[in-house]
Amino acid sequence: MEPGNNTQFSEFFLLGLSEEQELQPLIFGLFLSMYLITVFGNLLIVLVTISDSHLHTPMYFFLSNLSFVDICFTSTTIPKMLQNIENQSKVITYEGCIIQAFFYIFSAGLDDFLLTVMAYDRFVAICQPLHYKVIMNPRLCGLLLLVSWIMSAMNSLLHTLMVLQLTFCREVEIPHFFCELNQMVQLACSDTFLNDMVMYLASVLLAGGPFAGILYSYSKIVSSVRRISSTQGKFKAFSTCASHLSVVFLFYCTSLGVYLSSAATHSSHSSATASVMYTVVTPMLNPFIYSLRNKDIKRALKRVCGIVGIKRPIVLGQMKCP
Repeated sequence: MEPGNNTQFSEFFLLGLSEEQELQPLIFGLFLSMYLITVFGNLLIVLVTISDSHLHTPMYFFLSNLSFVDICFTSTTIPKMLQNIENQSKVITYEGCIIQAFFYIFSAGLDDFLLTVMAYDRFVAICQPLHYKVIMNPRLCGLLLLVSWIMSAMNSLLHTLMVLQLTFCREVEIPHFFCELNQMVQLACSDTFLNDMVMYLASVLLAGGPFAGILYSYSKIVSSVRRISSTQGKFKAFSTCASHLSVVFLFYCTSLGVYLSSAATHSSHSSATASVMYTVVTPMLNPFIYSLRNKDIKRALKRVCGIVGIKRPIVLGQMKCP
């Protein structure tokens, strides 16, 4: 393949999870189901936290933002994959690939930052409960959210601008179901040393940094909880962190699993299969984790369902009246 003008002629081919035609209907149905569950579940969390005044607290403010980002995260990759399967096509334009990579990196980074901010929120709530409302005031919450968005956007913009400087061949195949940054860089015809260095440094700083922040917050939480004399008090303190800890564990373990699987097997297909866990499964499970393990969310869902249940008979009754 001859090198070409990457802004006019380059066209990428997403090979997907499998090239076997008999598996395509199964993959389509499975991913469509997971996508709908993800969107519905996270959208329900957002609507419940907005509509219920009892959930207008910093913790649920960040949770609703996390759910919104998870919707964007899956919507960046899955719809295009489903469209390609439906149309029996593997093509994605150069511009479309760059846009997909930008929003994918942005959403993943923002997920990471939000989990760190939520860990800090739990740290303040448990370690400094008397000053919680003063410290976690609306201004600070808004500032933390704004900084998270700006940092994620700058990181994503940096990577995509550097990809724009690369020269690609006229036709390139990405052994993935979306435009994954590392796979794109590997397919470049020009030197990628600088891109590799930036990806490495960004991974260390923007992934390792938030993870270190989460570890520090929970080390302080554990230290504070150990000083509580009653067993019931310790259980109550830890129960407020259970959902967040579950999501953090799922997010980082699946990400680490993808990295280790790709490093151990050197197989792009194995990496693509493993990446399903943190790109699709993790956002899908987050609403279940928070709704099943969180009493406030359970009560809010019951209140919302109760309101809907009351209004529906009234509306139907009104329709029957002349």
